Amino acid sequence: MPFHHQYLLAQLLKGILIRGGVADYADYKWYCFSGLKGQTKVSRNGLHFYSNKVTLVISSFDKKFIDYLLKQLFTYSQVEVGNLLLYPEYVEQEHLPSFEDSMKYICISPMVLLDPSFNDDQGKRFISPETESYSDLLYESTLKRMGDIGRYEEDQLSDFFRFQIVPDSNYLHKIRVSQKKFARIYSMFDQDVKYEVRGYTLPFTLYAAKEVQEFLFIGGIGKLCYKGFGMLDIAQAAPGKENPRYAVPT
Repeated sequence: MPFHHQYLLAQLLKGILIRGGVADYADYKWYCFSGLKGQTKVSRNGLHFYSNKVTLVISSFDKKFIDYLLKQLFTYSQVEVGNLLLYPEYVEQEHLPSFEDSMKYICISPMVLLDPSFNDDQGKRFISPETESYSDLLYESTLKRMGDIGRYEEDQLSDFFRFQIVPDSNYLHKIRVSQKKFARIYSMFDQDVKYEVRGYTLPFTLYAAKEVQEFLFIGGIGKLCYKGFGMLDIAQAAPGKENPRYAVPT
């Protein structure tokens, strides 16, 4: 598997939605998803999976959409992603955390700050997470998406002015010392056209209203979440109860 395989998963999910035949969901964008999670080894050729099971996390504000996607997915005895043959087995429902005005997150898919454009390197521009511009761009995209989804009144949106992202300075220091990267160029496709974007994977603390925290946890942060970017998880989450099985609609 390629190290970054979000575009393969995006193509798979898009194909499943289109084949389902429901027009309202063919171009649905209010969801996000992780990379495949399992035991892996990194080589120059990409990721090698050694586990018998892999996990894909999918999140959406619309339960009907999740049910529709799962119903369509489980009509296939197997699906192919890269060189992997995957067999849908079961679904678990994750517990939502208790949201506070300050939350620590990790990225389980890269966050994208800038929209790509054809024949233009704008989407690949590097912006340091330690600058105000980084936080400002994510704030602007968050407020726009919260307005577009239609779940919040105008007076609510105007109250969500507090928004600051503070990257984990110890993590950034370790990355720099080890000469590794937290920002890479990733491929994505739209209508068969290939674009390249810069994605960031780093732990950070977000200071924002609880409603904003919940929106980003469920819907992803930044641009192109429905293409497999911007999914978050709680940093250093304490082990909790096992996730209950989720009944796949038939």
